[in-house]
Amino acid sequence: MKSIVCAISAAAIALVPALCPAQVVRVEVYPIQSVTMSDQDFLTGRKGAKPVTLAGQLKIPRAGSERLPAVVLLHGSGGVGGNLLDWENDLNSMGIATFVLDAFTGRGIVSTSAQQALLGRLAMTYDAYRALEILEKHPRIDARRIALMGFSRGGQAALYASAKRFQRMHGPASGLDFAAYVPFYASCGTKFIEDEDVSPKPIRLFHGAADNYVPVAPCRDYVQRLKAKGADVALTEYPGAHHVFDGRLFKTPAVAEKSQSTRNCQLAERQNGVIVNVKTGQEFSYADPCVELGPTIAYDEKAHAAAQKAVKEFFAATLLAH
Repeated sequence: MKSIVCAISAAAIALVPALCPAQVVRVEVYPIQSVTMSDQDFLTGRKGAKPVTLAGQLKIPRAGSERLPAVVLLHGSGGVGGNLLDWENDLNSMGIATFVLDAFTGRGIVSTSAQQALLGRLAMTYDAYRALEILEKHPRIDARRIALMGFSRGGQAALYASAKRFQRMHGPASGLDFAAYVPFYASCGTKFIEDEDVSPKPIRLFHGAADNYVPVAPCRDYVQRLKAKGADVALTEYPGAHHVFDGRLFKTPAVAEKSQSTRNCQLAERQNGVIVNVKTGQEFSYADPCVELGPTIAYDEKAHAAAQKAVKEFFAATLLAH
């Protein structure tokens, strides 16, 4: 397994605690061989998409030879941000390895917030499967205890990575499944074919009830559909919390004036992997009238603290208890 490795000794960390808020004994950066495909290509399993090399950063929190649990972290439309780094520290402090996947830089993308059509919504699901293939072979990672956690665009990718149809089409050749799925403020506004047939592993969604970027209502409906099919799924809502409620950089609420939101769009997959606007019956485009601008992004200290507690308890039960 090829890698670019940066190692930090435990002794060095002891000398510079200010630079290492969570104990990390080793950092490894991996090239991830993926492809850039449209949503239609993803949904139809069409081959021949353009190859791309992405990057993933693995942090090992403890020295030794024991195999550790890990969490793959998927960023939102703005790329890898401060909230992911906070979650890295939280998880590393529990003794859980983290793997931050940068799905943008290798594709020449800085942000998709104002141009969501720059990358298919499901491309990061494909990327996540490739990250799982890397980690399942790592000598310090327990392949049975690798979870997937994503935020906004990455939350949508994490949520639908649980779909058995997508796993069959694009998942690891070994058939390995993630141990858990944890989407934060994910978009649930697209109904995919067979999207109720999901992994038996636990799915835990977290969402702000006041989110006007990616509203929670479609997730309520989707979770109810999944529960009706016997899925191990739960949705936690935080009253008054907005989009990126875990992002400390947004302690002063901001209106993202140019950011595209599909909050008023109802989308569905039809034949041949075409995503349509249900209202018009036509193929969806970000030029559709239902696409709006100017959603709110705001940190919510109370919601963040509650989510931290819930996630830590969840991972303690699913990844650490063995």
